[in-house]
Amino acid sequence: MNNRIACIASNTFREAVRDRVLYNLIAFAVLLSGAAILVGQISIDIEKLVVINLGLTAVSLFGVVIAIFVGIGLVSKEIEKRTLYTVLSRPVRRWEFIIGKFFGLAGTLVVNAFCMAIGVFGALLYVAHKFQKPDGWVLVALYFIILQFLIICSLALLFSSFSSPLLSAVFAFSLFVIGTFSEDLRNFAAMAQGMTKWVATAVAYLVPNFSALNVISSVAHGQPVSSQLIIFNSLYALLYSMMALCGAILIFQRRNLK
Repeated sequence: MNNRIACIASNTFREAVRDRVLYNLIAFAVLLSGAAILVGQISIDIEKLVVINLGLTAVSLFGVVIAIFVGIGLVSKEIEKRTLYTVLSRPVRRWEFIIGKFFGLAGTLVVNAFCMAIGVFGALLYVAHKFQKPDGWVLVALYFIILQFLIICSLALLFSSFSSPLLSAVFAFSLFVIGTFSEDLRNFAAMAQGMTKWVATAVAYLVPNFSALNVISSVAHGQPVSSQLIIFNSLYALLYSMMALCGAILIFQRRNLK
């Protein structure tokens, strides 16, 4: 990473951290992890299961909200405030601006996920009184959640490079919802016929496969995650994020900023 990208990333990180919305979402996710304790106490012998399910789901959902609503404003805010023209008037290439914004937002989300994960493990420790070996798979689930954040970041930048903030949020959130049910969409494509089969198959493989990155339920039941899945998901998230970023760079390079 060169100095220009590092400077843009650090500035993006500082701006995102100053945003009060981030603190509100983190606090709400931590409170939801605490609420999981209360729900778990109502349940019978499944307190740990409830805490892990609700806690990790809170980390995922609120992290996605942060990624979308902060990511869509990374480019538009710079244009509205006219600070983008100052940045690009210096020896900063447009692709460096996009990459720097991505790393800055990704770093923010990793820090936020870490803070919210503390709440999850705190609730888990309160319920179980001690950590056990299967609890280590919660870290794998958190890692997959961070991979989701990286994909959402790249998609938010892609849409914000050519669209308004409102439409970018709609596009990004729609892809997240569709990607969550991508496995069901692929099963539907396998059963469909004719043109419907081709369209459903194309959509199923174009949208991000967030269902493969969701291992919350299996981890909550203490089931291990295979090393093959960890490697596959890591490569998949990396390649998908790179393709989305390349698309954002190509569009932003050709965008008329006047």
